[in-house]
Amino acid sequence: MEPKTRERLANLRRANRKMPRRRLDLPVEKVTFKDPELLSKFTTETGRILPRRITGVSAKLHRKITREIKRARAVNLLP
Repeated sequence: MEPKTRERLANLRRANRKMPRRRLDLPVEKVTFKDPELLSKFTTETGRILPRRITGVSAKLHRKITREIKRARAVNLLP
């Protein structure tokens, strides 16, 4: 069944687009708040955390990265 309008079709495609290639080069044990260089790869210049669909990490790893970024901010290792 097709969406009724072109706008709805565009929104459907936008919501169901494929994720970029999965990142398999990052072990879970390596992600720690003591490594701000690694954590800065997952934030923008302004300090916002990048979403999963852009970084390509798994949901479990993304939750850990988010937790570690917040810990690093709490101890002033990240801005």
